[in-house]
This record gives sequence, structure tokens and C-alpha cells, in this order.
Amino acid sequence: MFAIKFALLLILAYLIGSFPTGVLVGKLFYHKDIRDYGSHNIGTTNTFRVLGPKAGTLVFLVDFFKGTLATSLPRIFHLGDHHLCLIFGAAAIFGHAFSIFLKFKGGKAVATTAGFLLGYNVQFFGLCACFFIPLLLITSMVSLSSLISVILIFISSFFFHDTFLTIMSGILVVLIWWSHRANIKRIIAGNENLVPFGLYYHIKQKQDKDKKEQ
Repeated sequence: MFAIKFALLLILAYLIGSFPTGVLVGKLFYHKDIRDYGSHNIGTTNTFRVLGPKAGTLVFLVDFFKGTLATSLPRIFHLGDHHLCLIFGAAAIFGHAFSIFLKFKGGKAVATTAGFLLGYNVQFFGLCACFFIPLLLITSMVSLSSLISVILIFISSFFFHDTFLTIMSGILVVLIWWSHRANIKRIIAGNENLVPFGLYYHIKQKQDKDKKEQ
């Protein structure tokens, strides 16, 4: 009985993660396929850039909380060991990155990963937010902030004395860096997309303005 319940809920966690929020929001409310514009990614950053802040915020919230919901399934259905939440969170992250609804293609799972961290350990999530938010405000790049944050998250996991969390954090390092291959190339080339706020964005704006005035 436990095995059947576990298997069914694990499939549900994957399907929750697979829910293609960005694609659906674009098609239903803006009559656009987000995959045809910008970076062609289905996540929050590209949605903000192509469809605007309202759509971007909606996509972020749904992608975030689908990670939290999937991670919480073992608690909701009383499966037992809290560490099972890691497996269900991983299933949601995998679902977002390889969605069955998008022919096993998907996004970079940054928002869903954040939601998973909240669902598993609130204190650890708070620490991770303390890494990501300042980095974003400095670099103005979601990609670079994510790449640096996930390494800091992995290192920090050792201080929580949770072997399963450390293993999961290590897997996230591989997944996040792998899914950001194109972003890494753009960062190195100096032409990565910026969010319209933060220190680097304002420096870049000032430099561009100075060039126009010359």
C-alpha cells in the first residue's frame, strides 16, 4: 500500500512541476507563445521581459508554489519520513525542466527550486534568499545570481547536518549550471540579459547614456 501511494504521489509531484505556467499564461492572456520570444525560455525572467511585470509575477508565483506544493505532498498525505520531501521536490524540479506537456522540454527551474527549499526547510530557504536577493541587486542578472547562489547553497547545506539535503543541493548545482549553459556563454561575452533594476543595470545605463552624449 505504501509503495502504491508513494508511486502515485511521486507521479503527481512530477506533473505539478511539469505544469507549463509561462506557456499557458502567454497563450491564454496574451495570445503569444513565450517560447517564440526573447530567450525562448518559459520561466519568470523571459515572461517579465516579453509579457510584462504582471505576467512575470504570476508565472513566478505559480512556478514557486508548485515546488512548495509538490515538496509538501509527503506531509499532506502522511507518508512518514520528512526526507521523502526531497524526493518529491526533486520530481517537481525535474518536471519543470523536462515537462511532459512540452515534449520533455522546459525551463531552468530556479523559481520551482526556491519553492522546493521553502517546502523542505524554512530556515534554509531564508538563508538561500539572503544569498540570491543581494546578488541580484548587485549583478542585475538572474542567471549569474542563480549560478553563484546555488554553489553557496550547496556549501551552506553542510552546516545543517542533513546529508540528504546536501546531496540534493549538489544535484541542484549540476542541474542549474547545466540548464544555464547558454547564459554562461552570454555572461562571458558580456551580453547577458539584465533585469531593469540593480547596481549593474544602472551602471550600464549610465555608460550607454555617456556614449550617446559623446
